[in-house]
Amino acid sequence: MPQINYQKICQKVLDNLNQKQKEVIERRFGLGNFQKRETLQAIGQDFGVTRERIRQIENDSFFRLARQKEKSDLKKVFAVFHDYLRLQGGLKREDIILTDLGRNDFQNYVYFLLNLGDSFFRQPGTQEVYPFWAEDQKLFNKAEAVLKSLVEKLEQEGRPLSEENLPKFTLSTLEIAKKIEKGPLGGYGLISWPEIKPRGVRDRAYLALQKAGRPLHFREIAKLSSELEFGTLPFQSENREVLPQTVHNELIRDERFVLVGRGIYALKEWGYERGTVKDIISKILKESRRPLSRQEILKEVLRQRFVKENTILLNLADKNYFQRDSQGRYILKNA
Repeated sequence: MPQINYQKICQKVLDNLNQKQKEVIERRFGLGNFQKRETLQAIGQDFGVTRERIRQIENDSFFRLARQKEKSDLKKVFAVFHDYLRLQGGLKREDIILTDLGRNDFQNYVYFLLNLGDSFFRQPGTQEVYPFWAEDQKLFNKAEAVLKSLVEKLEQEGRPLSEENLPKFTLSTLEIAKKIEKGPLGGYGLISWPEIKPRGVRDRAYLALQKAGRPLHFREIAKLSSELEFGTLPFQSENREVLPQTVHNELIRDERFVLVGRGIYALKEWGYERGTVKDIISKILKESRRPLSRQEILKEVLRQRFVKENTILLNLADKNYFQRDSQGRYILKNA
C-alpha cells in the first residue's frame, strides 16, 4: 500500500473544527494526544453534559467536515481505501483492514478516515460476524448468504475448506465469520473442530505431528505445539508454551499416539501399532503365517519402531515367546 501520513492528514482536517469539537472527535477516535477511543458517556462526564450532547457534537463535527472530503489529500486516501477493498472482494474484517492499512501506530486514524468517507459502510459485530467494512451496503446481505452456505458445507463435509482458488469475496467472508476460523495447518473450518481450535495439549500435539508429517521426540512435539498459530491475525494467536513433560504424560494415554521409540511418538493413523517391541514381533509372526528369518523380522519391526537392532534381537531371544525351526527361522512358540 502507498505510504500515507495519516496523522498529518487527520490533523489538517481537524483544524477546521472548533476546540470543543476537535477534542470530542480526538477522544472518540483516539487521535492526537488521546491513545484510546473513549465512550460518549466518559467524555460527557468530563464535559459535564449528557452522552447525547456529546453525540450531537460528534454529528455536528462530521457535518462540518463534509466540505473537506473533496480536498486532494482526502481523495487520495479514500482512493487507496477503495483499491484495498476491491482487492479484498469488496469487504474486509475491521481489525484486519485497520492492521493492513494502519499497521501498529495509525489504526485509529484509519478508522476515523473510514468513518469520514461517504462510500465506506460499517457493519457492527453480531453473534455471527465480526465488525467489517464494505464498499457497498448490498454486500452485507450477500456476505450473510455466502456465510450461511459455507457453514452448511463445512457441517456436511466435516473437513477444512482449502483457501486455494477461492474468490477474494469468499475469503473475506470466511474471515468475518465467528463460527469459522483458519486452522494452524491451513484451511478454514468450524471453531468447534479440534483441528481448528485445539482443546488442550493432546490436540495441539496431534496438529504438530500432522504438520511435521513424521514421528518426533516429545521435546520436538512440545516445541512445534508452542509455535502453532491460530486465528487470522498474528496478535490473535493463542500461542502458549507447551511443556515437554506435559506432552509425554498426555500422549502416552491417548489412543491417537503410538510410542515408537525412546520418547518418540507417531500417529496411529499412519499405520503404527501400539505395544512393546515383543508385541510387534509377535504380531508380525502371527500375520506372516510362515517362519521368518532374522533379517525379515528386523526389517518389519524397524518399520514400526525407532530402536536399535540389538533391542529387537534381545526380545527375539526370549524363548518363552519365540522359537527357531530347523532352518533357523523364527516362529511363535506354541503357535
